[in-house]
Amino acid sequence: MRLIIAIVKGSDAPHLLDTLAERHIGATRLAATGGFISEGRTTFLIGVEDDREDEVIDVIKECCSKRIQAAPQFKPAGDQVPSIAMPVEYEAGGAIIFVTDVEALIRF
Repeated sequence: MRLIIAIVKGSDAPHLLDTLAERHIGATRLAATGGFISEGRTTFLIGVEDDREDEVIDVIKECCSKRIQAAPQFKPAGDQVPSIAMPVEYEAGGAIIFVTDVEALIRF
């Protein structure tokens, strides 16, 4: 038995949850914030049999691919002289995945 903990971008969470459900893989979803520019994050707790670990990781990779996005630009307040800002791009999406052994999974 494995416990897979996946931390994904909040906007990727609905698609990931739907895809897991289509494959009859149960997951518990927890909302969180953090990271660069405090974007929403979602943490999934997924308990699966050992032989389904690779399947779950593949689903996460499929639903949470990395992509380049532009960071929001902030305007100066009041009478400050506007700065000449270059668009800042950053890598978004992807996932952080932890996998650990579990002695028992109890559902009731």
